[in-house]
Amino acid sequence: MSGLPAATRDWLTGPGLTRLWQGARKRLESNGVQATGSLRLTAMNAQERNDLSLLLGKPLTGAAVTIRLDVLDARLRASAAGLGLRQTLEELGPPLTDRRAARADVAARREQVWSSLASSLDTSPLADQEWPRQWYDLLRRTGVPKGVTPEAAIWTLHQAVQVLITLIGPERGSTLGRGELAAMATGSAHGLDDGTWLARLVQRGVALAHGTEFPDDAAGRRALWRLVSVTPDEVSSTVLTYGLRPDGEGWRERALRERADHHAEVHVTPRDLHDLRLQLPAGTLIHICENPRVVEAAADAACVQPLVCTSGSAATVVFTLLDALAATGCRFAYHGDFDWPGITLANRVIRRYEALPWRMGTADYEHLAARSQDEGIPQLALDGQPVSADWDPDLAPAMTALGVALHEEATLDVLVADLSRQA
Repeated sequence: MSGLPAATRDWLTGPGLTRLWQGARKRLESNGVQATGSLRLTAMNAQERNDLSLLLGKPLTGAAVTIRLDVLDARLRASAAGLGLRQTLEELGPPLTDRRAARADVAARREQVWSSLASSLDTSPLADQEWPRQWYDLLRRTGVPKGVTPEAAIWTLHQAVQVLITLIGPERGSTLGRGELAAMATGSAHGLDDGTWLARLVQRGVALAHGTEFPDDAAGRRALWRLVSVTPDEVSSTVLTYGLRPDGEGWRERALRERADHHAEVHVTPRDLHDLRLQLPAGTLIHICENPRVVEAAADAACVQPLVCTSGSAATVVFTLLDALAATGCRFAYHGDFDWPGITLANRVIRRYEALPWRMGTADYEHLAARSQDEGIPQLALDGQPVSADWDPDLAPAMTALGVALHEEATLDVLVADLSRQA
């Protein structure tokens, strides 16, 4: 039940005192919920002056007033309210929050995260090594990711220490799969997947222990895992290829050539690329497409030109393959979708490999759009933010003007014809 008489509550909650309670609440919440200090109200109207005069027991005539909170507290206790300032505010609104205490609690819980990590390291088999101190200092500087509670942070950091003991400690064992290691440490085979905080913690520790830079790409992170005899998943992601004929007499090289002879596509894994000798004649032109349907059509037509497919977003394995081909002196020609994500991906590939645009000019787009309309093909609306094409500044304005998106399937016949021609 309310501690305020009904008539007193009605008067205190009137518009003449609203700003007083707002200012008093803010002040108390910031100073430990104590009725100390003062607050100032300015630009008061007649109603506010009248109500404050009655509450404070003195006439107010100016447009501004400074109110001591201890005096206000005493006046409220002696009034019909019969409650101090803190109790009155809680009667009139939600409970007060001691923000100073809350900040202190947050700081204490945050400090507990790092004291717990220091304790875990000091009592671990890693304590006599130099890099754990560097690791601790680095983690403390970077802090806990947003949204991770102190309790969850303590648990995750403890898991990271245990994983690092397994990988770098004196009792380290034989080679482990990353999923196997994750299941041992977290109960989930995905606990050390790329992008998780735990994986980043462990990888930073491994990098420091081996005196190497922290990698900024997936290939580098896989190499880092291999430094501590952890085999990352190198078989689930693939890059779709067609017609690659590398030199060499290894079974992988022979298998690629045999598949090319039979006009068959090949899904190449990161594991394949780790052991495959991708040596093609210098200057070989590799066509790159965005959609797997182009590869399928090229195989059906027994095309003779080699082809690599990004499958939309171009996973790391795609760039690993293209990097290896570029290192042998291969050249590239790129074709993708005429939509804004397609232009973004094309820019990325063309910049990275100085690839030639393949049927990706303004004239190509306008011709395809007109042909599709003439053939009565439903028009796909071009949505999203325009992206300028590095190779043709007129392309984005033309696409914006027509407002039509064209996927590679709309130009299969032309692409297949190009891939059918001998180099």
